[in-house]
Amino acid sequence: MIYDVIIVGAGPAGITSAIYTARNNLNTLVLGGNIGGLLFNKAVNIENYPGFPSISGIELAFKFKEHLETLENTLIKEEVVLNILQQNNLFKVKTEKNEFQGKTVIVTAGTKLRALNVKGEKEFLGKGVGYCPVCDGPFFKGKDVAIIGGGNAAFEAGIFLSSIAKSIFILERGNSFLADKKNQEKVKEFENIRTYTNAELLEIKGNDFVSSIKWKHRSHTLETRLQAVFIQIGCVPETSFVQNLVDLNQKGEIIVNEDMQTKTKGLFAGGDVTNSKVKQIICAASSGAIAGLSAYNYLLNYEN
Repeated sequence: MIYDVIIVGAGPAGITSAIYTARNNLNTLVLGGNIGGLLFNKAVNIENYPGFPSISGIELAFKFKEHLETLENTLIKEEVVLNILQQNNLFKVKTEKNEFQGKTVIVTAGTKLRALNVKGEKEFLGKGVGYCPVCDGPFFKGKDVAIIGGGNAAFEAGIFLSSIAKSIFILERGNSFLADKKNQEKVKEFENIRTYTNAELLEIKGNDFVSSIKWKHRSHTLETRLQAVFIQIGCVPETSFVQNLVDLNQKGEIIVNEDMQTKTKGLFAGGDVTNSKVKQIICAASSGAIAGLSAYNYLLNYEN
């Protein structure tokens, strides 16, 4: 079977793309390892998405999924894409289980959490080292934890963990925090959270599980006993499967024009995987809508 549109990624951008392609009666396939994307990792409630004054990331992800499942002419498969090739006027999309063909492809694969690459990070993954405070935080009730990073993700993780952990250290390598002022002010309200700039994690130590971290604060090297380390230092775009068909910027993001068109005819992209300046859920959804409509307009003059 040849699909009109294959959407790679099922976060806000991909789901919105599917809504628009389905409304235009395009035979659509949605491929994504996790329906809802990184919304499931959101540590605090979302308060800037229209229609929902305050909603958790998990709740919003399920709202997106419910909408996706109502669409006609749309097949959803929770499969991870390994490679995309273009042959003649068709795209071949290979997953770990199947191979699919489509007239157009919309890449909305989003990002994956960035690793710190320090000693002990890989060794203690799942044994005190984690990247998702929402997923793993409850396992460390009454424990001492460190959060590495100084952006919104790190501070939101601190706010989430404040009612779970005994004490929390937020360590930022740079001279200042990048989190929004609102998040920074909120963190100051919690007596069990301490924040440090000019703080570099050097090593995660332990036996079977994490027991301490070695870190540098300004000119002093310290070792602090704790039971968990959450890495919250940003994300990297998921583009490894499509790099031969697109141009990437210095951040590894897919370069698109105002119609979400990549350099390859019939291949579009949307969401955080692109060179968009603002990374917000509403912006991802908007770019997904544009990509879906652009795919529809491309297919109006499609020649096999």
